[in-house]
Amino acid sequence: MIRNHRGVLLAGTVLSLFAGTLAVGAWKHYTQQDQTLASAEQRRTFVPQVRVATVKATSGELTVSLPATTSAFAAANIFARASGYVETRSADIGDRVKAGQLLATIVAPELDHQIAQAEGTLAQLQAALKQAEANQKLASVTWRRDEPLVKEGWLPRQQGTVDVQTLRANDAAVAVAQANVVAQQAQLQVLQQQKAYQSVVAPFDGVITQRNIDIGSLVQADAVNSTFMFTILQSNVVRTQVYVPQDAASGVAPGVDAVIRVPELPDRTFPGKVTRIADALQPGTRTLLVEIDIANPDGLLSPGIYCTAELHIPRKTASVIVPAGAIIFNRDGVQVAVVENGVAHLRKISIARDRGTEVEVVDGVKAGDRVVLNPAVELSNGDRVETRP
Repeated sequence: MIRNHRGVLLAGTVLSLFAGTLAVGAWKHYTQQDQTLASAEQRRTFVPQVRVATVKATSGELTVSLPATTSAFAAANIFARASGYVETRSADIGDRVKAGQLLATIVAPELDHQIAQAEGTLAQLQAALKQAEANQKLASVTWRRDEPLVKEGWLPRQQGTVDVQTLRANDAAVAVAQANVVAQQAQLQVLQQQKAYQSVVAPFDGVITQRNIDIGSLVQADAVNSTFMFTILQSNVVRTQVYVPQDAASGVAPGVDAVIRVPELPDRTFPGKVTRIADALQPGTRTLLVEIDIANPDGLLSPGIYCTAELHIPRKTASVIVPAGAIIFNRDGVQVAVVENGVAHLRKISIARDRGTEVEVVDGVKAGDRVVLNPAVELSNGDRVETRP
């Protein structure tokens, strides 16, 4: 009897333990399921907070800053046009000269002898011309006197023929003498021009930047090996050359405002305007050559220096500015997330120009739109968001 009672107690205890274990397991399962449903509901109803920025409209002009190089408005290498020895030199490197100012003189005694000989030959030819004209006049008088006598028969026809041919021969002699005089005058002018070339003068106002001759130097004047004497640059106006990329070149035209800045002159700016442009872009670099003329009366700008050119180019296409941090790159292309009434909408955009921290966009968004900054990877079209400052 006692053994049966113990067995019943043991079975009851085991049964109680089993029932308790089942209850605990059921309670844990119910708790986990409830937590899972709560987490799912929380994720479904969670509204993330995002930072937004406002899309801004661009100004009516595009400002670009590009490297540039200055050059002289005019430059000339002066070569000898007369052969001889340098007798005087009145200009040196760094001298500012005026147009027509004497730079050097060349002495060539043999040229003076050639001119004297040519003048003597011209005098002879002019005397020969006068003699031919006198013979012509005599032949003309003779024919006018003999013509009526020949017609009336007092003189033979042969005499009339001789008079006519003599007159024609003298006319031809006068024409030849006149041509000889003209040819000799031209030759004398050539020699006199060579004589004038013995005085080397400045072609325009400028600065002497190179000198290759001195007093006593022998200079030669020929078409192949003329002696290089001076280099002169006109620097009161400076040309500035800049190569504008293709994306900005469409709006460049003569008259566009420009500002030149030199690193060594941080407190000075040099305003100017685009003066001339090339009609075609360079195939290798896809850039447009632009020249800007800058007034340089005080000579602060030197030809050949490095500088920067800031161009204010009128825009051909309207665009807006979007922060670079709002750009989304994925398999769907380039997008931004625009927030409207608490909902994020993904929109495709086209970038016209990358300005580092900002980009210029030509479509997809408009000025005043609010775009999400640094959007999360899981952000999808239509997600609800909450904006924060």
